[in-house]
Amino acid sequence: MLKRILMVLLVLSFIGVGLGVSLAADGKGNSRKGKYLYRKNCRTCHVENGKAKELSPVSKTQAQWKTTFADPKKLPCAGEWAKLSDKDLTDIYAYLWGHAKDSPSPAKCK
Repeated sequence: MLKRILMVLLVLSFIGVGLGVSLAADGKGNSRKGKYLYRKNCRTCHVENGKAKELSPVSKTQAQWKTTFADPKKLPCAGEWAKLSDKDLTDIYAYLWGHAKDSPSPAKCK
């Protein structure tokens, strides 16, 4: 009987954790994946002496990042952004916004 109760509690805890993770991730983007995607797709040009202006998460405030991602078609690199999925852009936004200069955890290095 004790084994059965423990199994039920274990299964319920797994369901609860899975549900919590899926709800937390819904619509917010994955900052860790965004960091990887930013370095892979954006950082190649946005470095010192690169093709584009040097840019890092601390280059803008959270409000400025929000404005930037509100209408990305106005940016010079809009063609590059068009190659990325909406999910990838959401992840990159989560990284840049979450580590902006006025965020609770700004990026420590460029």
